[in-house]
Amino acid sequence: MLDALSRYESLGTPDFFWELLTKLKEGDSRWTEADVHKYFSNRIVGGQVVFDGCLPFADAIGLIGKNPDGSLAINPELATFLPSEEYARSKILSGVLSILSIDPVFDEIFCSENISYDIIYHLIQIDVSAFPLKYANFRRLLIDFGFLTRHPDRGIRKLIVNSRFKIDFDKYILHEVTKRKMGIEHLEAMLERNQLHGAEAEDFVLAFEKVRLVKHPKVSTVEKISDYDVAAGYDVVSYRDTASSEYDRFIEVKSHSGDQRFFWSRNEVAQAKLRKETYFLYLVDRSKMNAESYEPQMIQNPYDLVFLNNEEWSGEPQKWIFHPVA
Repeated sequence: MLDALSRYESLGTPDFFWELLTKLKEGDSRWTEADVHKYFSNRIVGGQVVFDGCLPFADAIGLIGKNPDGSLAINPELATFLPSEEYARSKILSGVLSILSIDPVFDEIFCSENISYDIIYHLIQIDVSAFPLKYANFRRLLIDFGFLTRHPDRGIRKLIVNSRFKIDFDKYILHEVTKRKMGIEHLEAMLERNQLHGAEAEDFVLAFEKVRLVKHPKVSTVEKISDYDVAAGYDVVSYRDTASSEYDRFIEVKSHSGDQRFFWSRNEVAQAKLRKETYFLYLVDRSKMNAESYEPQMIQNPYDLVFLNNEEWSGEPQKWIFHPVA
């Protein structure tokens, strides 16, 4: 769908669609595509003067359809939201994400390699390069609808997901990202987490941290970022104590049952080496996780205390990567 729509310069703006829907709702006349083109010709609406792809886009997402006589009609499911422009805009955007999330091109744009999490601004971010020039019209649409905005730090070439639409992002985009093709390393990590019930352990640690820091003024910003940033090298960002004003506890969660065995990826080890005292391994025993007073084993600076500690921990390689000798 997005591939077919890429030939158009513009897919529309909120102001364009609101005005179009308002006109169609009036019902005084039965507008055709020709009537719409004539009405918006040589006009500036929402900062744009070209609307060549608006009707094809509206038709593709089910916003409007055609009556038997060829006139345009509003999707009945949307009609109830028209009294509020803001609500209609939100509903249209949800429809866009819902329908286009099954498009192969959508998956290429919003793949795990293009999504990360900014721990300073607490924002989900998308690489600008995720949108090739061919799909610049779709990027423009998402920006015009307020779903994506410029990064607060203009020196960072990333777009951020508006926090107002985080629920939509999780529902339509994150859900598809986790279902579809992922990078090899991410896929292996996901398989590992599924095998070890890692997702449940991460949720447990998130809840544990929020209880531990219940008096922290920023407790609401303790975040599980593993869903958004597969390359971070840790799962949860938190604070060492109530005196901490910035993230200073980067937690990698490992779950086990019985023996304390876990897999530690090269990237996670690199982060542990880099962050030293601010990096923690939380070892969660699944057999005790639901006990009221249970606390995970917390290992601070595991690069020194685990990776380099051959007296207390034993590690062995599980796989090798080979390449021709130059």
